[in-house]
Amino acid sequence: MKAEDVKKIAVIGAGDMGHGITAAFLLGGYQVTMRDIDQKFLDKGLAGIKSSFDRFKAKGKLTDEAYDDAMARLTTTLDLQEAVKDADFVIEAVPEKLELKQSVFADLDKFAPQHAILATNTSNISITDIASATQRPEKVIGYHFFNPAVLMKLVEVIKGQKTSDESVQVGYDLAQKIRKVPVIVKKDSPGFIFNRVNEPTLVLLSKILEVGHPTPEEFDAAFKPVTPMAPFELMDFVGIDIAVHGMEYFARVLSEDYKPSEALLAYVKAGNLGKKTGKGIYDWSKGRPEIDLSKATTEYDLNHVVALQVNEATKLLEEGVVDDPAQIDLAMVNGGGSPLGPFALAGSIGYPLLLSKLEEIYNKFPLDIFKPTKTMQEGKIQL
Repeated sequence: MKAEDVKKIAVIGAGDMGHGITAAFLLGGYQVTMRDIDQKFLDKGLAGIKSSFDRFKAKGKLTDEAYDDAMARLTTTLDLQEAVKDADFVIEAVPEKLELKQSVFADLDKFAPQHAILATNTSNISITDIASATQRPEKVIGYHFFNPAVLMKLVEVIKGQKTSDESVQVGYDLAQKIRKVPVIVKKDSPGFIFNRVNEPTLVLLSKILEVGHPTPEEFDAAFKPVTPMAPFELMDFVGIDIAVHGMEYFARVLSEDYKPSEALLAYVKAGNLGKKTGKGIYDWSKGRPEIDLSKATTEYDLNHVVALQVNEATKLLEEGVVDDPAQIDLAMVNGGGSPLGPFALAGSIGYPLLLSKLEEIYNKFPLDIFKPTKTMQEGKIQL
């Protein structure tokens, strides 16, 4: 099968990711069926799609005719079998629980046509493990969109152990057809590219909270002038529970070093999860937190975080998860809004300086995940 053969899309789940992915494919001209388990979830997802399209209309990016045409190609249903019976490409966007995803994929395998490719929008979970619930693992791919999916460009297209090259290519080409920026992940590995490269930074933040210095505000004040959202502020914005969930997953499947500190877990136990609860590391009750730049620490700077990202990115190359550093940079730029990827930054900053920054972190927190890799030490990455 080729991308040109895909006419009908089914999206399983109408939450933030599900309705965002649905909207992206509607804008791409596809016929889409969106399914969820309760009408209230479908109604909320439908309202989310209309809200996105209304914003596009208000900005002159969508005509009334295009709006009506897109909505005419959308079908919603509570019936899974009905949703996928004639689908060519199915995208699952249910909560991040392996057992739930495996259950959904077992049903998709029963109800979807034999030629259909089954894609999972997981952000961390093994594609191979999800595919094991089906009789067609060669047709199961990872298809990781970023939130909000209707706006964000990156789509990680992940190959499971038994996924065929053809299935990966169809996913890649489809993403291009809906004007996304796909990046192929050639080996099923925790966190894929974007989340894997960023995860050691979360561990550093967790450790800083544990030792008690610098304070989050002092740390963030050093980053605020050069980043849209400083590291602790960003963790609050996304949700401390989300950060903890990801770290616990990495601790189980990759290294115990990722285990969140008790100081970080205390926020979750207290129900202070960040922006969504009004309070986390910062007080969000009056909108964005105010960070006093005069309090900036001199203990850490942007190069420490770049060093962590570059080091982790070199592991992806060493492990064969990705074989081209330019693809890692492409993913990092389009997944998070940074103007440059880690390897481009390393080329301009210089590997010797980044290596010294990484060694500073390792000396403070002697975790294996902070150890410089052989590739990092050699510093010979060519873009």
